Amino acid sequence: MFVVAPSLTAVGPQAPLLSNSNFGPPEPKSFTELIHWCFLTQEPAWKRFLCHVGPGFMVSLAYLDPGNLETDLQAGSSHRYELLWVILIGLIFALIIQSLSANLGVVTGWHLAELCKAEYPTWVRICLWLLAELAVIAADIPEVIGTAFAFNLLFHIPVWVGVLITGSSTLLLLGLQKYGVRKLELLVALLVFTMAACFFIEMSIVKPPSKEVIHGLFVPSLSGSGATGDTIALLGALVMPHNLFLHSALVLSRNTPSSVRGIKDACRFFLFESGVALFVALLINICIVSVSGTICNSSKLSPDDSAKCSDITLDSSSFLLRNVLGKNSAVVYGVALLACGISSTITGTYAGQYIMQGFLDIKTKQWLRNLMTRSIAIVPSLIVAIIGGSSGAGRLIIIASMILSVELPFALIPLLKFSSSSNKMGENKNSIYIIWFSWILGFIIIGINIYFLSSKLVGWIFHNSMPIYASVLIAIVVFPLMLLYISAVIYLTFRKDTIKFALRGELQAVETDKSKVANHSSNEENKEQLV
Repeated sequence: MFVVAPSLTAVGPQAPLLSNSNFGPPEPKSFTELIHWCFLTQEPAWKRFLCHVGPGFMVSLAYLDPGNLETDLQAGSSHRYELLWVILIGLIFALIIQSLSANLGVVTGWHLAELCKAEYPTWVRICLWLLAELAVIAADIPEVIGTAFAFNLLFHIPVWVGVLITGSSTLLLLGLQKYGVRKLELLVALLVFTMAACFFIEMSIVKPPSKEVIHGLFVPSLSGSGATGDTIALLGALVMPHNLFLHSALVLSRNTPSSVRGIKDACRFFLFESGVALFVALLINICIVSVSGTICNSSKLSPDDSAKCSDITLDSSSFLLRNVLGKNSAVVYGVALLACGISSTITGTYAGQYIMQGFLDIKTKQWLRNLMTRSIAIVPSLIVAIIGGSSGAGRLIIIASMILSVELPFALIPLLKFSSSSNKMGENKNSIYIIWFSWILGFIIIGINIYFLSSKLVGWIFHNSMPIYASVLIAIVVFPLMLLYISAVIYLTFRKDTIKFALRGELQAVETDKSKVANHSSNEENKEQLV
């Protein structure tokens, strides 16, 4: 089957025509005109690169959200620097798959959710859509709880009240967006990097042993108690399924030329931009783990701080910044944490919008999409906050990260298959080295997920305190679900592509041939009229 993607030859608004004057194209008056102006003028490569900046940094916000902060703090306090290698591998893998996601959008003109809808049968498409929506909700839970913790630190209100207030923060977010989304993103980014600067200064004060940090960064180890679970949580917090849908859609906002050079330049620029953004995210994550690991394992730690380290949460970790900020550490940390929660809702909102539009072809308004996902996320957060308090809400963040890690194959496998398929990518498909590396690393992560899920569930079923009949009933339900999970992964991996897409370059060649034929016919008619 052969499918021609609509509007592949001109993604986004049509570029303005060149001016007839000697001064070149008109000056850009808006962001959209600026993008067109970058491609119409023969500017240096660095100026054309600046026109592509945006999607990678927007996606990188998901690697600095409250979920990452929580898992980094837990990993550092429990294992010191032992799990730094997980962050390094996770972000290297994130760079690869994010660049593949960007390339997929640039080359095909479709984002990942639209390609899944066109490729898979109806029942598979519905299942993938439900899993993608669940991933967005799981990613939104840390944002809700993190924002609630920020309200707790700033105004000393209960966490469950903060969860309710967070539900209404959507209206505030929309109110700020009317002044311009880019201004809002700049403000939030400044607050987030303020927190990052505090951790960098704190690290310079506590001075973690560089040899141990480097050893933990490059030598894999899982010797500590609960290291496997924390590894899964770290990977779940770093490599998020909804980010794969988001990045392939955000790149479509750039009016990439359909020429071979235009497509390759765009892919190269987006790769470089993602590399810079994720390198910054890597440094911040390493810094947070190092500070937490050094302070929480110090021999000079006070009994009060030692108790906080044993069950560290987002709302109790402001003491890590005490050396930098003194008594104001809780206030500044709360403001930065609030910025983390608000900024990460932007990526979740956009991802949810594109997922619903791609799978169901339903284009809901942004405020409605944001309200739906955050309202659903508030329910489990509110219940856990009321029953378990701050510690229970902190554990829910870890559980949400583990859910994201378990769901990763259902976004990762379609991305790897599409980006490696000549039917989808043509000559721009992945090289054999990228194919082998991405698939091997992807299945290592998937294998760890399956092993962890299976061992934990089986161990809990056989060693819980419930009656035997209850354990048997749970096993009857759980084991078929585990088998279904493995079968779904196998199906997505080995299913053959059935849809072939007309790529931008191919459509441009067809249009060029048609133009030549039309010009030739016009010339022949003019000759006949002259005769």
